[in-house]
Amino acid sequence: MNNTMINAFDPTTLDQLDPVSRALVDRRLQVLGPAYRLFYEQPLHLVRGSGVWLYDADGQAYLDAYNNVASLGHAQPDVVRAIAEQSATLVTHTRYLHAGVLRLAERLLATMPSALGQVMFTCTGSEANDLAYRLARSVTGHTGVIVTNLAYHGVTDSVAEFSPSLGNGVPLGAHVRTVPPPDAYRGERDVAGAFARAVTAAAADLARCGHGLALLIVDSIFSSDGVYADPPGCLAPAVAAARAAGGLYVADEVQPGFGRTGETFWGFQRHQVVPDLVTLGKPMGNGYPVAALVAQPRHLERFGREARYFNTFGGNPVAAAAANAVLDVIERDALMQNAHRVGRALRSALWELAQRHETIGDVRGAGLFIGVDLVTDRDSKTPHRALTSTVVNALRERRILLSASGPGGNVLKIRPPLVFEQSHADLLVSALDEILNADRSGSA
Repeated sequence: MNNTMINAFDPTTLDQLDPVSRALVDRRLQVLGPAYRLFYEQPLHLVRGSGVWLYDADGQAYLDAYNNVASLGHAQPDVVRAIAEQSATLVTHTRYLHAGVLRLAERLLATMPSALGQVMFTCTGSEANDLAYRLARSVTGHTGVIVTNLAYHGVTDSVAEFSPSLGNGVPLGAHVRTVPPPDAYRGERDVAGAFARAVTAAAADLARCGHGLALLIVDSIFSSDGVYADPPGCLAPAVAAARAAGGLYVADEVQPGFGRTGETFWGFQRHQVVPDLVTLGKPMGNGYPVAALVAQPRHLERFGREARYFNTFGGNPVAAAAANAVLDVIERDALMQNAHRVGRALRSALWELAQRHETIGDVRGAGLFIGVDLVTDRDSKTPHRALTSTVVNALRERRILLSASGPGGNVLKIRPPLVFEQSHADLLVSALDEILNADRSGSA
């Protein structure tokens, strides 16, 4: 299966679109080329966003239960104001002194374990993970990388080589090994032990092939693998195994970070581990491109002596203003607590739904990051990819947006802005109930 085609528009169905959409898609194909993908069987033409709502060209509102870039909600006024005011004041880079980027670094470090003491800024999570890999090679003298089976860590040349979710057309590097995610639904009962043993075996194979282990990099919510949040603490033995093999542990917090998991500000904190490096991105600027690498200072000593690092836009005053405003709003509006409260209620409601629909095999996640595993039957736990595609597109017709993930393309991926409220969760659950009822009756 080509996982790049999960919830994607098929260009061969172009003639089935309405004239306006057909013209836009045709223009897009002409000028952007074939590598880009569109969501949904019927692509969506969005023109505006506000809070948890997105609006199409006809003014119809869509409930956004998917986009974590605008994690505070679309067009969040405090962030917009901070960006506009700083843009009108000063836009430059980090080779000049500026208090904004220092304040941001200090605030980020204050949310993390004390061993993590320095920050390097980039524009994207891909850049942050690329920098993490450079740093890990410098520290360890090794080149090997361990990731999970369907991980996504970015699109730079080096990072794409350890992002298996990009599909078969983007081959993994010879220095990369994949391991199954800690799957408490289909995997072994000893989730933590199984994950650690897989890391140990992968590290041994990298050593045998002359690569050694530079890093184990993990998205601590395993979003592309199908969303695996539990049990808390299951990462710790694998991290110990990676370090025993001479590698660093990199926590990729681009998706689970900034309060999304509800209980903790960073996803790795749920697992009682202290990373060597942490990478941040997507929601950090609520739509403005800003990202970072956070490191234990001892790992930067040699790298800083031997390599000059500079990023033209990374950490510029506007990026810092946007990210500082994001931290302000998360704290002021208690959005981590909201993610915990609403996410817990949403998972409970989805489990209640599962009592009526045998095709819901599992509900898992933390905070406002939830996976709903759709199956053909609960005994075999066979992924129901066809139903998942039906559900995602039927929700789109009901003007609710989410997507899918996992190796079977069968896990509904629910990841709304952190301002998602109980009423929004109720709309989602009600619509999902209607769609599953219709599928059971054959009228979907």
